[in-house]
Parts: sequence; structure tokens; C-alpha cells
Amino acid sequence: MALRAGLIGLGMMGRHHARVLGSLDGVELVAVADPAGDVHGVAGGRPVVGSVEELIALGIDYCMVAVPTAYHEAAGLALAEAGVHAMVEKPLAPDVESATRLAVAFEARGLVGAVGHIERYNPALQEARRRLAAGDLGAVHQIATRRQGPFPARIADVGVVKDLATHDIDLTAWVTGQPFVSVAAQVAHRSGREHEDLVAIVGKLADGTVTSHLVNWLSPLKERVTIITGERGAFIADTLTADLTFYANGTVATAWDDIAQFRGVSEGDVIRYAIAKPEPLRTEHEQFRDAVLGKDADIVTMRQGLATVAVAEAALQSAREGVTVVVATPGGLG
Repeated sequence: MALRAGLIGLGMMGRHHARVLGSLDGVELVAVADPAGDVHGVAGGRPVVGSVEELIALGIDYCMVAVPTAYHEAAGLALAEAGVHAMVEKPLAPDVESATRLAVAFEARGLVGAVGHIERYNPALQEARRRLAAGDLGAVHQIATRRQGPFPARIADVGVVKDLATHDIDLTAWVTGQPFVSVAAQVAHRSGREHEDLVAIVGKLADGTVTSHLVNWLSPLKERVTIITGERGAFIADTLTADLTFYANGTVATAWDDIAQFRGVSEGDVIRYAIAKPEPLRTEHEQFRDAVLGKDADIVTMRQGLATVAVAEAALQSAREGVTVVVATPGGLG
């Protein structure tokens, strides 16, 4: 028997969620909801209601929450109270306190709660993580990410740190299996909006790995790059193309004296891996469906989503106060 799913929020991401949910094996998309109605025509003949309460009344097993970040907590808590599993678009909530309340609510009721950090399901990063776990790169020294592009008119309630940098915070902790322990950041406001539109973050993970993240909404160049440097070379994951390239440290002796005196590594082979490239959003939904069914699944838990919000808030605090901030472990979870 198919799982009965609902979707609330029919904006840019909601449209894509509707498409995937409407064609997902083992799932019936029962209805969609948005207070503004189905302005993009994605319902496909299904009922369109105005609230999460109306979705719940239709008898759903789980729900995808794709409303603006400011409304994540209210929608999520209503679903938890009704015993409905939920995946909430990233970031989990606008602050640590509301993210904690969501995580606690779902855990306390034994419900599956997940966060839509879609970059985890990008084939390039999935392959990089697999190869890191296998020891292909040896010890990891540094992770650097660049995420920049034009301003998206869809975002109004958070700045670039919580909307975009949360991708990089989550994927960095996930691909290494290491939490952030400190961050230092600088932000700028260049487009006349209330929220920051540029950030540079330097971080440290629990194992000593150094990280850096350059994120902005101010560039005509759209870039989504993760560079992982280790003792055997470097991985470059381009999540726009889902390509993963390995740059190996050289093993051939250099005869040119001036270069040979350099005490670093030298260039070796370059390999671009041939990998399968399923759509990340579909993979994300398949994993959440399997989690609801009680199968082994790779989801971003609300506890992990909370940790990402905590790092983002620490970065904003660092920018305000001009100091390096130790990332506190969020309380309130058993």
C-alpha cells in the first residue's frame, strides 16, 4: 500500500518537490497546500488546500515542508502533534531555539524528521565521501567551498548565511564525519537588503581540519565547488555538473633544481571519475520514503539540521562581534 504524502509550500522548491513526489514509487501525493494557492499549476489535478491543518485532515503519512524558513516551526510542530512524519527544507528553522523545539518534538513522538540538505545527495559529493571513507585521500587537511551566483528573488526572510552557507556547513561536516568546533566570519550588505548577501567563513572541525567557505549572492558567475585537500592529493567536486576530479600528489622526481628545492608536493595524475548521476532531489525523497518505511536510509536528521543552524548562528555572531566563536552543542535533546 502506497504511503500518503502531502506537500506544503508551492514556491520554487515546492514545484520541484511536487514533481518528484508525484512520480515516486510507493508514494501517493494526496494533496498540496499553499495559502497563495497553486500559482504555478503543479497540483496535477490533486486537491489544493490552504494550510497544513487541512493537509493533516486528509489523512497523510508524511509531509514535505517547503514554506519560507520563518514558518518551518509552526508547520513542523503541527505535523509532529498529529503524528505525521516530515521532511523540512533547509535550514531546519531560523534560529537554534526553534530548531531545537522541532527536533525535540519529532524525537519525543518517535517520528521520522529530516531536513532537505540536498547537496548531500549530489553524486559528486556522495562519491567523494565514499572515497574519503575508503582512505583514498589519506588524512584530510582542508576543505574549501565556493558558492556564489546572482541574487535569487525568492529569498526574503534570511540572509546568505542561513540560506546558502548552510549547504556548505552541512556537507563539510557530513563528508568528513566531523563536527565544527569554531568559526570566524565576515559579512557584507551590498544590495540594500536587511540581511547579509556575502560571507567569508573560516572554520575548524573536531579533528583539526581547517575549512573555508566563500558564499555570496553578488556574482554573475554561478559556482558550486568543494575542494578537499589531503595527504595524497585533492578532490574537486563540482556540484553544478556532479563531476568529481582527483588531483594526485606527484611521485616523479623533479630534475629542475629551482623547483626541486620547493618543499611541498608536486603535480601528479589527474582523474575525472565516471560516476552515475541520478537527480539529487529524487535520491533525497527515496531515502526519506525508505526511512518512513523503517528501512535503512541515509537522511539528514533534525538533530543534524539543528547542528548546522548552530554553526550558522555562530558565524553570524562572529561577524557581529569580530571574534572567533566556539560552536556550542545545542541543548534540549536527549
